Amino acid sequence: MDSITRQQARQFILSKQGLIGSYRFAGKDGAYEYVCQAGCIQYDPVDVCGKNAELTLQSRVKGFSKKMLQDLLYKDRKLVDYVDKELSIWPAEDWPCFSSYRELSVRSGKNFRGLKPLETKALAYIRDNGPVCSDTLPIEGEIFWHSSMHWSGNWQKKSQAARSVLEQLYTDGVLIIHHKKGSRKYYDLAEKYFPQDLLNAENPFSTEDEFIAWRVLRRIGAVGLLWDKNSTAFLGIYINVEKRKKILGDLTRAGKVCAVTVEGIKQPFYFRSEDEILMKQIISGEADLKPRMSFIAPLDPLMWDKDLIYALFDFRYSWEIYTPAVKRKYGYYTLPVIFGDHFIGRIEAVPDRKKGVLEVRGLWLESGVRKTLKLSRSLERTLANFAKFNGCTAVDTSFLEQGCRVST
Repeated sequence: MDSITRQQARQFILSKQGLIGSYRFAGKDGAYEYVCQAGCIQYDPVDVCGKNAELTLQSRVKGFSKKMLQDLLYKDRKLVDYVDKELSIWPAEDWPCFSSYRELSVRSGKNFRGLKPLETKALAYIRDNGPVCSDTLPIEGEIFWHSSMHWSGNWQKKSQAARSVLEQLYTDGVLIIHHKKGSRKYYDLAEKYFPQDLLNAENPFSTEDEFIAWRVLRRIGAVGLLWDKNSTAFLGIYINVEKRKKILGDLTRAGKVCAVTVEGIKQPFYFRSEDEILMKQIISGEADLKPRMSFIAPLDPLMWDKDLIYALFDFRYSWEIYTPAVKRKYGYYTLPVIFGDHFIGRIEAVPDRKKGVLEVRGLWLESGVRKTLKLSRSLERTLANFAKFNGCTAVDTSFLEQGCRVST
């Protein structure tokens, strides 16, 4: 088993993710290519300076605009909103892979009394009228139901009937998200947008363990390098320690992953075998490691395992959006800042869309980070691109006149 330094581990992950060196992803095709590489990117409806999925793409896709993701989802239908790591966005071509998930949803739905007649009514209405949301579907009242996206128990609770029916049919795979307005989801029939050969394709996995192993392999590819340890990068994949170790062993023996040790860390790390060339380039010093600055989304694949980030990057990040204001150390929606192969701090940048100005409300540099001319110029360029991404034509950094705040 090869051994690498912490710096080499950082460089490998960032290079794999397209966050260091020359841009590997560009335009709408690049956005699609990155989602295929990651397997899935998490969706979150909060929009302070872009939604999480949009922020994930803007940090590594040259020239990315929010419209590109909208087109890939709702015009080209090359991507789909569906559950994976929570609600996620992933390639539509992976639809058959989640067959067992949809089948489990269908079986679960049969447990809810009164749901079937409402499903029949909802589908008839959608066929006649097109996309609907819970407010426009003419089904009133409440039923006892719980989301099939979370099978953590047999409990039921009262829920709005229209919303419950739409979510059940969506998780069953009968409906897909047609579009969103803010956080509001509009649903339509999957058969209108996906070809029948995709919808009717056989499950490529003969057992549930095969499906789980595929998902583990996909998460390793999303992060780049994952350790044999309980990890939030595996969120949504229900595996215990024994199963995780078995899967990693099976993937290694099958030649799908390679194991490596990192200096000072006892757990072995794994990367996809297809990335072995990149690992060799990192070790030999031949990789393109030109420093680049990026603002990273709170739920970015890079941040999926915050313990791993601390172990390799010596950077602690907490998303303070749900922290009471008086207890926040930084800001409501701060983004980690990568420069080269280090996290140099975090930033809070909020667009005033009426004025067309991106307001930088906070910049916290890590202890020991010097505000050099090179860093300042990179920050200026990154803010200009971030302003454009948010529909702004100017950046307000007036607070910088008082000096950057430094974290402790």
